[in-house]
Amino acid sequence: MKTFILIWFCLLLMFSCKNHENVLIDTSYPFIYPDYINVTIPQNIAPLNFMMRDSSEKMKVNIHGTKMSIKVNGSNKINIPQKQWKKLLSEENQRLQIIVTTLKNGKWTQFKPFFWEVKSDKVDPFITYRLIEPGYEVWNKLQIVERNTESFEERVIADNNLMEGSCMNCHISGGKDKTISMFHIRGKHGGTILNRNDHLRKINIRSENMVSPAIYGNIHPSGNFAVFSTNIVIPEFHTYKSEKMEVYDAKSDLVVLNFNTNEIYTQPFLSDTSAYESFPVFSADGQWIYFCSAPYVPLPDSIKALKYNICKVSFNAQTKTIGNKVDTLWNAKKMKGSVSHLKTSPNGKYLLYTVADYGTFPIWHREADLQMINLQTGNIDNLEMVNDTCSDSYHSWSSNSRWFVFASKRDDGIYGKPYFCYVNSNGKTSKPFVLPQSDPEIYDNTLKSFNIPELFKYKIPFNARDIESTYLQKEAEPIQ
Repeated sequence: MKTFILIWFCLLLMFSCKNHENVLIDTSYPFIYPDYINVTIPQNIAPLNFMMRDSSEKMKVNIHGTKMSIKVNGSNKINIPQKQWKKLLSEENQRLQIIVTTLKNGKWTQFKPFFWEVKSDKVDPFITYRLIEPGYEVWNKLQIVERNTESFEERVIADNNLMEGSCMNCHISGGKDKTISMFHIRGKHGGTILNRNDHLRKINIRSENMVSPAIYGNIHPSGNFAVFSTNIVIPEFHTYKSEKMEVYDAKSDLVVLNFNTNEIYTQPFLSDTSAYESFPVFSADGQWIYFCSAPYVPLPDSIKALKYNICKVSFNAQTKTIGNKVDTLWNAKKMKGSVSHLKTSPNGKYLLYTVADYGTFPIWHREADLQMINLQTGNIDNLEMVNDTCSDSYHSWSSNSRWFVFASKRDDGIYGKPYFCYVNSNGKTSKPFVLPQSDPEIYDNTLKSFNIPELFKYKIPFNARDIESTYLQKEAEPIQ
């Protein structure tokens, strides 16, 4: 009997050794794309699918949570089942451990584990962006797309091929309210498309006293007003070898539009030639207008001397008046830079903006970075955890002020992609992560920029055919 047991044990040992995988241990992190190594994510985000950026033939991924785990096998990329992912993330404020093991040249290698910090603070479930080729002065196919951040559902909400090839500007939300948003369409039948109370309007925001139609805008928290800069935008190629293109304003002013009466309000000092005004936004309580302002310099000869400050002026919604005193929050001369793309957080605590060496169009400025000022203390955060060596700009806040999304060219210096960043209760930010895709190779194969990402709390109540009908059939309302 003892002899039989000994023989059985030896056979079992031989069988186990024969089938045991000889796994090598690598103390470095796996070379994955997108870079989801040690990032902070919201509890409601879509699965973070990724792939190996090497010659791996197979991959095994184990995702360990507090109460459950997920095992996913694939070739050189993985697709995490959405049902399992949602069940895994149902546990609040947990830390997920991810272990990647790959097969290459007949050998399995297990890499250093990395982590995903899951926050119960949710990101808004919808995001819109303009899919555009990163060209210079021309465009071909241009679409505004809505994507569900909790899944991979995507739909086109405006398409310029349905509107005589007209240019479409960014889609802007109004206080994260589902009842109001807007964007501009240029061309023969163009105007500002306003979605208000689930009703589409087209407004011609241009008068004899304005230097141009409305360009950059923001909606008042009440939904009754919008503030715009009117800009004569000049694009020109650079003579500097290191820079491709410059876009600047030959003239620019600032106005407020009343959506109820189509009346325009301004102040003489916001409509003269002594300064360039741009990128205005309302404060979270609607009592202030923040905007970028630069003293006049001759252009384009003095383009590198064109530097924008952050200024603010009061606004009274009851009396419908703009104040007559301007305060400077961020002094370009002192800070040795130039500001653009102001965005106030919905909780009223922060102002997020882009800083470049000069000018007002930072997407071709590799040095362009995000900064954030605490409006309560005046402290400035350089967001070192957030920024990269390529342009970071075009940002938008989530309705709970815990997340913002921005367009970054960090992958290749050419194509902007939407990256999300967490802001905790103390204002500390975490390493950003790119919007997940069902196939992580989509970013390699999509030769378009995800331009002007904007977060929305609710699904957009119109589609591309609604916009086509509004563009072609509705007369643009005049302003007073």
